[in-house]
Amino acid sequence: MENIASYIREHKSRFIDELIDLLRIPSVSADSAYSQDVWNTAKKVEEKLKEAGCDVTEICETPGYPVVYAEKIIDPELPTVLVYGHYDVQPADPIELWNSDPFEPIIKKTELHPEGAIFARGACDDKGQMYMHVKAVEYMIKNNNLPCNVKFMIEGEEEVGSANLGWFIERNHDKLKNDVILISDTGMISKETPSITTGLRGLSYVEVEVTGPNRDLHSGLYGGAVANPINILNKMIASLHDENNHITIPGFYDKVEELSTEERAAMAEAPFSLDNYKSALNIKDVHGEKGYTTNERNSIRPTLDVNGIWGGYIGEGAKTVIPSKAFAKISMRLVPDQDWQEITTLFKKHFESIAPDCVTVKVTPHHGGQAYVTPIDSIGYQAASKAYEATFGKTPIPQRSGGSIPIVALFEKELESKTILMGFGLDSDAIHSPNEHFGIWNYLKGIETIPHFYKYFTELYK
Repeated sequence: MENIASYIREHKSRFIDELIDLLRIPSVSADSAYSQDVWNTAKKVEEKLKEAGCDVTEICETPGYPVVYAEKIIDPELPTVLVYGHYDVQPADPIELWNSDPFEPIIKKTELHPEGAIFARGACDDKGQMYMHVKAVEYMIKNNNLPCNVKFMIEGEEEVGSANLGWFIERNHDKLKNDVILISDTGMISKETPSITTGLRGLSYVEVEVTGPNRDLHSGLYGGAVANPINILNKMIASLHDENNHITIPGFYDKVEELSTEERAAMAEAPFSLDNYKSALNIKDVHGEKGYTTNERNSIRPTLDVNGIWGGYIGEGAKTVIPSKAFAKISMRLVPDQDWQEITTLFKKHFESIAPDCVTVKVTPHHGGQAYVTPIDSIGYQAASKAYEATFGKTPIPQRSGGSIPIVALFEKELESKTILMGFGLDSDAIHSPNEHFGIWNYLKGIETIPHFYKYFTELYK
């Protein structure tokens, strides 16, 4: 792979311009107003895979948004790498907190990215990281050094739970047959300290609705006599954690995997500054489950968080009402051995049981997925480790992530292959938040590193 660095230098401007063009398309899968933009993005991805040199490219329809499929088969006897990514993005809200148009990418220098970072929705999650693979494969095909077969499966519904990806996989087992799945939708510790994500938390996502009176009431005439659904909802949510920030749902921890002292000690070796962490978030102190460190709380422990809460009057000025309804969206991040459907059932049963008679409660499950752990003794992990060593000059640290990619467990179940998570983002990239960005250095480093994975995986496979 000695020519990859010079190839990147030669095509650097084009690589950046192509990503910027992709980021301009507002492929927000959660909002039907952007439906055509999501389809347009799929067409753009398919076009770029064809230009990269894939022999087969398709836009495969599903009951929802399409899956973009592509392949380059050089020898059926050689191993096959299946690249997964997604081309849809999170909504840009709240727009007013962006310093620039989320769908008009700009390059700005920052303290962490003196070479510049691309600011746009989807820059890191996941268009930038997904597109690294397209450019890496382009390099290997154009220079006749693709060492094995490659397939791409790029979906458009990851940000809304991958509702139809299972449907697509069930109908395309032969098409998707592979020896390892490669994903870049995670991050690394820092530009100086590479890491490979070896674990992902699962997810259970629900919406709750609390109803009191049959209409909004005058708070003077009825206040103190009729339950206020917002007050009740707040009390119910507050009761979901005890004084040690331990989740109070009966049975919630029954299947939680407890890591050994040795494993926790190994995790603690990763570079981490609590002061820098608090400074970056502008907080005076951290908060979480008693008995665990910050890095343990956000990776190996389950959580329950309110993602949104609303009800009553929130317009300008005052309107003195007792609202009829109050709502909240709640997510639970889960760890290995916790089943997301079982946890959803436990939440629903408990939340309904703690509702007072003065209100009624409705719990609506949305989506979820299982946790996943990648074994570090697999040839896929070893190949990824060697790839990082080749370009960073040091061995990457295995690290569990607090995030969730629910379809990873589905891949192992349906396609019977392991997933390797080679992420190049940073915690500071503000994914899912205003001013999301992706460092140009990180983007190009990913393109440089990925071909080494193919080389080492093919060698180890033999």
